[in-house]
Amino acid sequence: MAVVFGLTGVCCLIYYGIIAVYSGTGTAFSGIWLVLAACSFLMALAAFLFPRFKERIPLRLEVAAVTVAAAFFAVFVIVEAAMAFQSISFGKPPNVNYMIVLGAKVQGDKMSRSLQYRIDAAYEYAMGHPNTILILSGGKGEGEDVSEASIMYDYLKDKGVPEHQMLKEEQSESTYENLVYSKLLIDAREAERRRALERLLGESGYTLPPESESSVRIGVLTSNFHVLRAKAIARNIGFTNVGSISVPSDPVLFLHLCVRECFAVLKDQFVGNM
Repeated sequence: MAVVFGLTGVCCLIYYGIIAVYSGTGTAFSGIWLVLAACSFLMALAAFLFPRFKERIPLRLEVAAVTVAAAFFAVFVIVEAAMAFQSISFGKPPNVNYMIVLGAKVQGDKMSRSLQYRIDAAYEYAMGHPNTILILSGGKGEGEDVSEASIMYDYLKDKGVPEHQMLKEEQSESTYENLVYSKLLIDAREAERRRALERLLGESGYTLPPESESSVRIGVLTSNFHVLRAKAIARNIGFTNVGSISVPSDPVLFLHLCVRECFAVLKDQFVGNM
């Protein structure tokens, strides 16, 4: 068992090195692999020394340690399984009024591979659904020369997506803010559209039925590992009809992104964002 933990620690260190070389030491949450490596080496040391000091270790301590480790592992497996299930796309892409395209890392003024995957899927969707408005959501983070929304907007505009089919949301710095600020844009646009219809129908003596948010269909386009949290947050802030499009992730960073997302899910659940 000591050898298994030791090899796990080595693998964590190697993977951290790959991340550092591939996308930089500033990659969000990359330090978790150093923490996991340290924990693995400590577990290897504990497993090596345990037979020598077994008689001195209280049974309660052994049971508590095993219980905590098993609980942590079970939570991790359950969250990852839920993420995997939500990432599966069933049937055709949803036909929605608004498709929220969630931003991802911009390296200087260039899109990361994850963002490129998302925006290519957004372009394909826009071409097949000309009546859907794309909400391009993402602010300007550390190490980014331009906002995620603006680089997506410029890319899609150059590819031929009409400007009237796109809205930029450039304030957000997290998934929760992505969806909250996008909802404000959608609500404002829907309110303006309703006022215009009321004026038009009022001239003919007609009135609109009471407003219902459930009539607005929303989609979220993001990476496969991210769909679970994005949809849960969307529902929590008031969206009712929520569809999704799941796109591939950067293959080099996929393991890291899944581990990071597990902690993000638990955090957002704890603070009430989901």
